Amino acid sequence: MHVMLLHGFGAPADDLVPLAEVLDVRAQFSFPAAPLDLGPQYFGGRAWWMLDPDVLDHPERDRSNEVPEGLPAARKQVLAAIEKIDGPLVIGGFSQGAMLACDVALHTDRPLAGLVLMSATLINATEWRTRAPSRKGLPVFQAHGTRDPLLTFEAAEKLRDLLREAGLGVAFHPFRGGHEIPAEVLAELGAFLNQRIS
Repeated sequence: MHVMLLHGFGAPADDLVPLAEVLDVRAQFSFPAAPLDLGPQYFGGRAWWMLDPDVLDHPERDRSNEVPEGLPAARKQVLAAIEKIDGPLVIGGFSQGAMLACDVALHTDRPLAGLVLMSATLINATEWRTRAPSRKGLPVFQAHGTRDPLLTFEAAEKLRDLLREAGLGVAFHPFRGGHEIPAEVLAELGAFLNQRIS
């Protein structure tokens, strides 16, 4: 099995690489780098698309129907990458990377073994709602902090509900924390991935 994980906004390309060792999963991992270099102020950080500064000032803003300007280009990059992978594939990510992973999963008919959404939020809802039924039955691991100051827990619940209503098998893992990947989530994610192998 192959597990592809997409990093979040402002993180370096190798930000999620340590997860391959922590998860204790017999799989091949890949960690694509986002196309945008954010420069010295982000210390080598990258982005899949640029953020509207208002999002950072008003994280409670309903973004569910927004389609980020750079989303189609980022989607194209990841779609090209997954076409080079043979065998069972799980795609996922953290924060902006998780949003992109969800979008990619809903824009390809390539078989997937699972979808991993860590600290994601609902965007592009109109199109996702239309496309999601084509992924009926897809196992989804979704984790979100109840105190996330950047992407609200309520928006994560909206994403969960949209996917469940379309028939995807969402295992939802709330945790008491912020915009992060705590040890308890990694333990649950490892179990999820091992189930996909078996």
